[in-house]
Amino acid sequence: MSNLYSYVKVDRPAPKCLATSQEIRDRGSAFVGSVYRATTPEEAKTAISHHRNIVHAGKKAYEISAWRCMMLKHNKSGLGGPDDFEVKAGYDDDGEQWAGSKVSRVMQHEGVLDAVVIVSRWFGGTLLGPARFTHIETCASEVCRAFKRVEEMEECISTLTRLDNMLASLRQELSDLTQNSELAMSGSTSAQAPSGENDSAEGRRSRQPDYTIMQRDLDITKARRLVGARESAVKSVQSLLSKKRIALANTEG
Repeated sequence: MSNLYSYVKVDRPAPKCLATSQEIRDRGSAFVGSVYRATTPEEAKTAISHHRNIVHAGKKAYEISAWRCMMLKHNKSGLGGPDDFEVKAGYDDDGEQWAGSKVSRVMQHEGVLDAVVIVSRWFGGTLLGPARFTHIETCASEVCRAFKRVEEMEECISTLTRLDNMLASLRQELSDLTQNSELAMSGSTSAQAPSGENDSAEGRRSRQPDYTIMQRDLDITKARRLVGARESAVKSVQSLLSKKRIALANTEG
């Protein structure tokens, strides 16, 4: 790459494009939408620069962009609730007059925050008139919806991880209570669980489900189904634990 930007060394990782739209072609022009995460206007501008100078290096395109970032207000701590925050929004036409505001309105309509949407247009030599704005909005809408799916998937993965850890802990507790109950019923306090059982329990704790493929494919339906199944499993084990505690207390009493 011949541009200076490609030689600049930075410690921070390069911005990551989270989704790309289908390409739209019309009378020689081409339109493609992209979306990056951006929690500040500065991050948005860094992503735009990266997109223009690295992703599309050497490709002359209009990089039409808009960003919306939820930020803490000046002199606010965040402890005051939603009123401590505000949306910082902006856009850049990049020479395609009125186009940036079109992208911004799409983001607002889709409820997208902490992101920057870039619609790249390669001009084919023929003026498209108002049709160009329709194409720009279509590309922006597609990546906005994809961004929301990415966010929902990340939330599902976080919930699943938390539920998996909770379930492993509850199952271990149930196993320990069951063992104690059996010892109490046998009148022995010195017996130890066979080493194989301990190894098995440790193995269950160390094995974490792999959600990589589901996350890559953005299989939201499967993710929601798994969250529901984990929640049901947690309730089931909690119920068994409650019964086991009562039974153990009666035995000890």
